[in-house]
Amino acid sequence: MNIDEWKTQLKRGTLEFCILLIINQNDCYGYEMMSNLEKWSIIAAKESTIYPLLRRLLNEEYLTSYWQDAGEGLPPRKYYSITEKGREYLSLMAIEWAELMNAVEHLKGVNEFNGQ
Repeated sequence: MNIDEWKTQLKRGTLEFCILLIINQNDCYGYEMMSNLEKWSIIAAKESTIYPLLRRLLNEEYLTSYWQDAGEGLPPRKYYSITEKGREYLSLMAIEWAELMNAVEHLKGVNEFNGQ
C-alpha cells in the first residue's frame, strides 16, 4: 500500500464525522460542504462521495433535509440539518475520535516518532 491508498482509507473513516461536524454548526447544502472540506486536501471529497453519504445519513435519520430558494434565477438548494439522533451519534463519534487521537499521540510519544 502506498501513501495515497492509506490516505484514501483514512478519509473514508473520517468523512462521515467531518460532515456531521459541519452540519452541526449550521444547516448547509452539498456544494457548501464540499467547499468546507476542500480547505484541507486530506478530507476533500467529490460529489460522488458526498451525496451517497448524505443519502445514507438521511436514511439512518441522522439528518433531515429541506429545499430553500437560492435567489433570483437560481434553482432551489437542498439543505441538510442534523437531527437529535444525529447529535447523539455525533457525540459518540467525538468520544471515540478523542480516544483514537489520544492513543495515536501516546504511541507517537512512546516511539519517539520524528516523521522520518
